[in-house]
Amino acid sequence: MGNNPSGKDYVGSDELYANVQKTMRLCAEMNTGYHTEQQVREYLREITGSEIDDTVRVFTPLNINYGLTTRFGRDCFVNFGCTFLALGGITIEDGAFIGPHCVLATEYHPEDPARRHSLLTKPIVIGRNAWLGADVKVLAGVTIGENAIVAAGSVVTRDVPPDIVVAGSPARIIRPIKKD
Repeated sequence: MGNNPSGKDYVGSDELYANVQKTMRLCAEMNTGYHTEQQVREYLREITGSEIDDTVRVFTPLNINYGLTTRFGRDCFVNFGCTFLALGGITIEDGAFIGPHCVLATEYHPEDPARRHSLLTKPIVIGRNAWLGADVKVLAGVTIGENAIVAAGSVVTRDVPPDIVVAGSPARIIRPIKKD
């Protein structure tokens, strides 16, 4: 494992693969059959190695490849069928909503074919009270600002400012959030 200017560069290690396998096993157990919200939170505590507040709600199935770098804030909600490629770190801040079938991908590969088998990472942050609609894709290094809305089906390739609605592929600013 080494560093590069664009993030962490992972070539792979036994420790990394062991942690990925543990996380995938726990996710498979969590996603099999019915579990109460409290049981899901217990799985998430074990997957992330961190405290999960009793206000966190996650509808399974949820797939995470590396839980130790994933953080859930208070009152956040993750809907059915989401996938977190989390080696680079995912932070879901207080009150954030993540719609069904969203993908948060902190990982990517270099363009250069000679280095393509290495894995690069950059963290993703979903800001306080942000809302990702159904089937949103958020790419490595992106921060979704506080209160922002990402329209369903969008692909977010760059940071989203606070209090803004974005949509499309790639996501573009549509307008400011309407406040009553």
